[in-house]
Amino acid sequence: MTGKVYLVGAGPGDSKLITLRAVELLEKADVVLYDRLVSKKIISMIPKKAEKVYVGRAVGDDTTHQNTTNDLMVQYAKSKKNVVRLKGGDPIIFGRGGEEAEFLKENKVKYEIVPGITSGIGSATYAGIPLTHRKHASSVVFVTGHEDPEKKKEIVKWKNLAKSVDTIVIMMGLSRIDVICKQLIAGGMDKKTPVAVIQNGTTPKQKMIKGTVTNIAKKVKENKITPPTNIIIGKVVDLSDTIGWK
Repeated sequence: MTGKVYLVGAGPGDSKLITLRAVELLEKADVVLYDRLVSKKIISMIPKKAEKVYVGRAVGDDTTHQNTTNDLMVQYAKSKKNVVRLKGGDPIIFGRGGEEAEFLKENKVKYEIVPGITSGIGSATYAGIPLTHRKHASSVVFVTGHEDPEKKKEIVKWKNLAKSVDTIVIMMGLSRIDVICKQLIAGGMDKKTPVAVIQNGTTPKQKMIKGTVTNIAKKVKENKITPPTNIIIGKVVDLSDTIGWK
């Protein structure tokens, strides 16, 4: 008999956006393995009886870090403990939840996946940017700007995205924003296409700067924007001027 692992999304930053199911599981957890982007307020919800283990990874850290996290999940579960693997945003949207579920399955550990609000949606909504809109955007794509460094070549075809989708949401792409925008322009995107970069979305520290695909990289440097950020590209960005509410 083993314990069970819960792959849980903590939401995009605002602690009030965590789901009731996530809170319920935290209250019953024996061990919580939490990421770098989980807010302090949510960490404070973890009961004192539970063991808290930080397994956060910053961009640039050794990729073998994930192996340690995988091993810890299995180790605790096979010690008959209920484990909450707590991730910022949603566990499946660029959160390695799929990989972790595969590892748990291979090691015969029971698991449950609990969705959370991904930062790509949360930050846009708090900035007054509707990712879809009947008049402006009938399609939206979520793209990682930071692919697995072990890949031999980049898989995201930025040039192809330039004319195939109305709204592009880029997560973890701040360091490559200049290159990405140049590729989109090379793919035929209008140089006046609006872009928003949202820092610390849904939190009291939220900050947004706007520009176009031609000048947003320069504005990022001028405003000293740092991660965590989400980048929104498309006509819907301009709607923040009229429906922005934060």
